[in-house]
Amino acid sequence: MDTINSSGRRKASVARVFMNKGKGNITVNKKDYKEYFKTITLQNKVTKPLELTELVGQFDIKANIDGGGTNGQAEALRLAIAKALVSVNEDNKPTLKAEGLMTRDPRMVERKKPGQKKARKKFQFSKR
Repeated sequence: MDTINSSGRRKASVARVFMNKGKGNITVNKKDYKEYFKTITLQNKVTKPLELTELVGQFDIKANIDGGGTNGQAEALRLAIAKALVSVNEDNKPTLKAEGLMTRDPRMVERKKPGQKKARKKFQFSKR
């Protein structure tokens, strides 16, 4: 089996994944994923596609992530891993799709408009 490449995005985060057969090591930006994502909830988000397809410990995953915050990065990595697992075996797709892991979340931060304080918030109005 060759290296499988895939990518995932969420908010401003982009995750590029390189997956090989292996012992189950997940490396994110040259660190272990448990060291990179400190909270257990983010670690669970990353491993959820592997747990659902019962492939924990069968693939070594190397990921390069940039942009956004930790939550967006974890969700981008989750999407990239799910896409890579589908390219390994097409039978994984219904399982992952049922859990909503195959859809890219399109929500982005709305831009700040001129003449306003933020995207929607206005400056305080003074009548007199």
